[in-house]
Formats: sequence, structure tokens, C-alpha cells
Amino acid sequence: MPPSAPSHLTAARLPRWCLPADWPMRGTQPALADLRLADGRVVSITPCLDEKGAPGADWHLHGAPVLPGLVEAHTHIDKAFTLTRLGVVKPGLLAAIETMVADRAAWTATDVRERASRSLQWAFDSGVTQLRTHCDWWEPHTVPLAWSVLREVAEDWADRLVVERVSLIPLDLFNDRSAARERARTVAASGRGACLGAFVHSTNWSANALRNLFECADAEGLDVDLHCDEELNPAAEGLATTAALLRKMAFSGRVVCGHTCALAAKPEAESLAILDAVAQAPITLISLPTTNLLLQDAHTGRTPRQRGVTLVKEARARGIPVLISTDNVQDAFCAVGSFDPVEALAVGVLAAQLDSPFDVWSESVCRADWLSRDPKRPPLQPGSVADLVVFTQAEPHSWPTRAHQRVVVRVGRVVAGAGA
Repeated sequence: MPPSAPSHLTAARLPRWCLPADWPMRGTQPALADLRLADGRVVSITPCLDEKGAPGADWHLHGAPVLPGLVEAHTHIDKAFTLTRLGVVKPGLLAAIETMVADRAAWTATDVRERASRSLQWAFDSGVTQLRTHCDWWEPHTVPLAWSVLREVAEDWADRLVVERVSLIPLDLFNDRSAARERARTVAASGRGACLGAFVHSTNWSANALRNLFECADAEGLDVDLHCDEELNPAAEGLATTAALLRKMAFSGRVVCGHTCALAAKPEAESLAILDAVAQAPITLISLPTTNLLLQDAHTGRTPRQRGVTLVKEARARGIPVLISTDNVQDAFCAVGSFDPVEALAVGVLAAQLDSPFDVWSESVCRADWLSRDPKRPPLQPGSVADLVVFTQAEPHSWPTRAHQRVVVRVGRVVAGAGA
């Protein structure tokens, strides 16, 4: 049982990506680490000189894997936990959208607040320190009820979680420039943590609308977060056009492109050329393996042939920031999920055949600094806030197997797991 406010953790197994280049190795594995904490911050991270652990430590981890606080980079807490009232949901993305549009007509502030609050509690318990949620915004002339409720919920949770909100607006609503500018102003005026977003798909494709979106976001100082090419149509143009527009206009913020499933359906030379262009732009890619495995190539009574997972290995090899996140939880888009990004990564490990999940790919569920223009230090350095997730039953060579049991440390105090 760990102390409620540990000050000296010994024999911790940290991932290779967050250790300095000169960190000693024990065979093929990084040496275990000692972490000292004080006043809610990390004071030092040093190699553990004795594999048995340092004497006098108040928490011996015996080589358990440890990560900094997790990030849920792409979720939908406005929709979460609606599945049980939806009836039969037809397969596929567009059918799921149709089902949710019908359900939204009956949403109330109380309903949205309860489901969103439950979502944040689940995320907090899993070790998430920052969560970004999209909010359906299909209305052409009004602000959706959920947008204001999510702002209130974010304020309620401000001392426990950083909650960001993205306006999920159909791309064609940006076709008119004056209307696009008004939407950007509305989002910018709605408080801290707001991003301008759009659903970019071949069914609503408009290069002019995408240009308007970026120009208006830049004018208002907003970062952009897109549902981009969430389809297996090789003709989808969203990501390629985004990279080209950003290169021409010198966009001042950060752009996140979620899904980009169409990359996997294009000829390889074309996909790799698009990634080469993305690598020259301020773009972070987010893969949502759980939901996209369920939505892409989905037909009643037929086993899917295509995975719908974007080219994460090729993107990372080009230095493109890649995050992996949960997406939908128990709604028309995804019947499962738990607001645990490690669970989403476990699906991605199998779907995308990811090597070295702990030492390499765990970075994709920890790097909140890849989401926005705000300068942030990479997690887990001396001086960082002491937000840690200790996987007490897992082993680093097989992680994220047995990763559900964990102890969550927030600002130096145990807040979940171990009887907290």
C-alpha cells in the first residue's frame, strides 16, 4: 500500500521516450529509476543504483511501469452513455450520425451534465490529467445547449482536470465567409479551452469552406481540431488540403486532425506524399482505433475487410506528433469504452501491430503538449507537476496487458487505486 503522499519512489520502470539519451541501460532495458517528490512536484529522477531499490524509500515499485499523467486527446462527452436509449443502431459512421442527431433533440441540460460529469470521473480515475471533448454543433444559427453545459462542467472540474472543448461543426457551414467569421468569434468568446472544429468528409467537402475555417480561426487566435477524412474513400481530400493550406498561410496556431482513415485506403505513394507535407505543417494526428474499427467497413452480417486505422507508424517515422485516444464511449458510434486512453492504445497495439508499446507508443497517450499552441514542458521532468500513473500489476515487456489495476498520483498525492 503506497503512502498517501509519497516522497521517494524507488525501482520505477519509466518509458524510454521520457528518459535522457544518456540514461544507463540494463541489457536491452532502461535502468530502473528513483523519483523524489516534494510540494506536489518532481524534484529529481535518477537511475536506481541497486535493482533491489534504494534504502529509505517510502514506495518500492519493484519495476512496475510508471507513466506521467495521461491525456484523452479526442472524446465526445456530450454523447457518452446514450447507447441504452437508442434502440437498434445501423452500422457505419453516417448511420451513427443520423441516430445521434435524432437523440440530441431530446437532450436537456441536466442530461448532458450528468453524462459529461460521469465521463470526467471515469477519465480522472484512469489517470487522465487533460481531456479534449468535441461537441456536436449542427445548428446553423444557434449555439447548441451542450456547448454551454460543457463549459460549466469544465469549470466545475478545473481543479482536477484540464477540459478543452471543440465545436464539431459540419464543414459546409463555413462556406459563407461572414458566417464562418461569426462562428469563430462565438467560439473564441466562449471561454478558456475552446477550439474551432469541423467535420470534414467527402459528403460535405469544400476547399473554400476549409480555407474560411482556417483564416477565421487564425484571426481569432484559435487552434483548430478537425474530424478529418473519417472514411475509406481514397478520393478524400481533407488532410492533403489542410497541409497545403497551412503551408501557404503560415497558420499561427496548432491543428489537430483526428481519424484520417482515408490515408490507409489511398495508394501508398500518395499517402506517404501527404504525410511528407503534414510533417512540414503544425499538425498533430490522432488515431481512434476502437471506434474506427467498429465504424469503418461496417455492414450488417458481414465481417469487415479493412481496419480503418490511419498510418501511425509512417507518421511517427516522419516526426509527426501522433496521439491515440478513446473517441466515443457507449453511444451510437461505439458501444464500448471507458475514457481510459491506455485501453484505446491496447486496441491500437493489435490493430496497427505496434512494436514496443511501453517504451515507444505510451508517448501517444501522455503528450498534452502536442495538442495546442500553448508552450508546455514535456511531462515527467524535474520541476514537473507530480502527476503519475503506476501500473501495479503490469510488466513493461507486455504492457498494456494487466494495465487496468493502477495507482493514480495527482500533484503528489494518491487519488485513485490502492484504496484511495
